Amino acid sequence: MNLNHKSVLITGGTGSFGQKFAELILKEYPEVKRIVIYSRDELKQYEMRSKISPENLRRFRFFIGDVRDRERLIRACEDINIIIHAAAMKQVDTAEYNPTECIKTNIDGAENVIHAALQCNVNKVVALSTDKACAPINLYGTTKLASDKLFTAANNIKGKREISFCAVRYGNVMGSRGSVIPFFIKQREQGFIPVTHQEMTRFNITLEEGVRLVFFAIENGLGGEIFVPKIPSYRILDVAEAVAPNCEVRDVGIRPGEKLHEEMITETDSLNTIDLGKYYAILPSVSFTHQKKDFISHHNAKNVPFGFKYNSGSNSEWETVETLRSKIVKYIDPDFSI
Repeated sequence: MNLNHKSVLITGGTGSFGQKFAELILKEYPEVKRIVIYSRDELKQYEMRSKISPENLRRFRFFIGDVRDRERLIRACEDINIIIHAAAMKQVDTAEYNPTECIKTNIDGAENVIHAALQCNVNKVVALSTDKACAPINLYGTTKLASDKLFTAANNIKGKREISFCAVRYGNVMGSRGSVIPFFIKQREQGFIPVTHQEMTRFNITLEEGVRLVFFAIENGLGGEIFVPKIPSYRILDVAEAVAPNCEVRDVGIRPGEKLHEEMITETDSLNTIDLGKYYAILPSVSFTHQKKDFISHHNAKNVPFGFKYNSGSNSEWETVETLRSKIVKYIDPDFSI
């Protein structure tokens, strides 16, 4: 779907993803009709608005609202063609301490987005997931898995509406708020780098790569897929070496709800996973709209091998100290040096 002459709503639109998504829409779809930023924080909306040129600002609308508020969400979705659902409680520790609040935002909020999209005759909905939703061991991941299930199942209740729901799942976003590299850069001033376990690995993706995955889902999603990018992993010790080679590394112990390695596709998920070339797609286990052969034909895809799994610790593609440093300069801090 071409975004020119379309109206797009981004929940959680003042976050790292939402700002980059809006930036690239304006760059690649200059005739976009309207970009609606839906979020709770008026200060972040003010700060985002102040960065937008007067020429582009006329295409924006800033809605104060919470995804927990169904009526407000319905009002914001009037005449919207595409919804990108990025709003979520994302901090693992915060979710463990405030479980009910996390459920209200990540699960009830997802249901409200679906309801608003159906009521307002939206055409496409793409929800942002996380690698922590795969075989979850913490509440945050569990709520995002539930959210994924809600969005993929929503295709079965759309009736005759011309609408499709899908999700994208990816790992740590390089340089986003709260991510490890900016933390390590700041921490090196203290003379040591704290790591929770020296064998830890994570997937790595840039903000722009995440946005382009969503563009792909908008343009190619049949409905019900969870799209997963093929991206490199990094070892936490390589990150420490790339950022602060002269600092002591201190092992501080794995935090509650933290995995040693992250997963994006389990061996069981692989039974419903297809290979699209640049991406994988986990297909819905129950679909009344399309069969597996329809997805394979639509995406010109193939089945993944039996027993396949996608894990940051057993990944075939790895960041090195050198590639990490070059990406830090390119995507996080152009003045970075060791």
